[in-house]
Amino acid sequence: MKKATVLGAGMSGLAAAAVLAKYEVPVDVFDNQENPGGRCRTWQMNGFTFDMGPSWYWMPDVMERFFNRFNRSVHDYFELKQLDPGFRVFFSPDNYFDISANTEKQAELFESIEKGAGAKLAKVLSDAKLKYEVGVNNLVYKKSSSIFEYTSIPLLAQMIKLGAWKPFHSYIRKYFKDPRLLALMEFPILFLGGTAKSTPSLYSLMNYSCFTQGTFYPMGGFSQLATAMYKLCSDLGVNFHFNETINHIGIKNRLINDVAGAPTNGLISSIDYHHFDRHILNGGNQNYTEDYWDKKVLSPSALIFYIGVKGKIKNLSHHNLFFDESFDQHAEQIYTHPKWPEKPLFYACCPSKTDPSVAPEADENLFLLMPLAPGLEDTNELRETYYDLLIKRLESITGDSVANRIVVKKSYCIKDFKKDYNSYKGNAYGLANTLKQTAFMRPQIGNKKIKNLFYCGQLTVPGPGVPPAIISGQVASAQLLSHFNNHPYETYI
Repeated sequence: MKKATVLGAGMSGLAAAAVLAKYEVPVDVFDNQENPGGRCRTWQMNGFTFDMGPSWYWMPDVMERFFNRFNRSVHDYFELKQLDPGFRVFFSPDNYFDISANTEKQAELFESIEKGAGAKLAKVLSDAKLKYEVGVNNLVYKKSSSIFEYTSIPLLAQMIKLGAWKPFHSYIRKYFKDPRLLALMEFPILFLGGTAKSTPSLYSLMNYSCFTQGTFYPMGGFSQLATAMYKLCSDLGVNFHFNETINHIGIKNRLINDVAGAPTNGLISSIDYHHFDRHILNGGNQNYTEDYWDKKVLSPSALIFYIGVKGKIKNLSHHNLFFDESFDQHAEQIYTHPKWPEKPLFYACCPSKTDPSVAPEADENLFLLMPLAPGLEDTNELRETYYDLLIKRLESITGDSVANRIVVKKSYCIKDFKKDYNSYKGNAYGLANTLKQTAFMRPQIGNKKIKNLFYCGQLTVPGPGVPPAIISGQVASAQLLSHFNNHPYETYI
């Protein structure tokens, strides 16, 4: 019987392990953390439970499709609540709007801001739905090892008709002029790994998920998804080894033959691709040079604060975007001229507005995130400077005093991403989804020299974010299963 090993118990590693176990492959998973989930871990203090990473539950069909493969549903593991409003966007203390879960109310809001924008939103979301169906059903589950996977006539015709490779920046400006609407339509691109000028309009599919599918929340916290995947793996017989750091693997005859001294017939690495490829893989078997990686466009890192607040905070929703400064300037200081931003945008998540279990009764759980260029200097002094800046902006815009009520505080930034995840340059989300880093132009899932080694996660296909990570794990496991059994890749995806 073939045996497999997975490095990393984040979302892509958990997905890979579950699929392998479904096909009765014995699986061992190694992770350097104490618990599963990777970036979807939690941190607890004084009755507060903080999601340390992802907080936006979008593309719910991807998660449901994954669990359906095992005759299960996400609803077997946790309560999934749709948020209404999905989120709030602040432009100033007196200028903000809520994004309703109702598409008719969304259209009314757009129309109230810009004449004709309501009908144009419907057109954008109609196109976005087609892109979503093409992207999620036909593109993201491909191996992306060659351009020829994308050359079917119907698929090409659809992509050309949708103008999927045109820049999102010019695409969205055909429909809207008001800077608030533009910022609203573009924000998933900034927060999830790119600029509107460098990202193809294919990714307007995120607008479809945001506006049409809606924003959800797993009661108990986003980590409930990681817990559910871990339980699924455990039920399928996957063996987990936590607090284990792997620094060396055995290779013989162009095959991985042992990990941590234990024999194996195949390996899936879901840890940081660059770290594994450059620092663990030995014998000249790396897929890429250091120069190759250095030229890649990374998605942002982030400065994060986990804050426990005594009492309630006025005028905050569950998800809040603070766009009271220039969107373009912040994006430029992430991608074009990397530096600590002068006037940053930021995001505030207050899950205790929805879920009383994440904070003591009558108190608030607050998560602040500021996108930041990867690879910058990260010091406690800089963190404190921006902490003061963000708290003052939060207080000014919400009209509520917060600083004097903070009882728990923890920061997380570039140095922590490197330390905990060996994250390349301290990035938070992976490789940006630019046109030149889409599909087969991303780092390959398969190793070019070792036949039973595959990669998954946010630095390979299909891209950054939790749903793509879960897809990535399934793609990698399908390729390893194909190698084991000499059946077509499609048999297992």
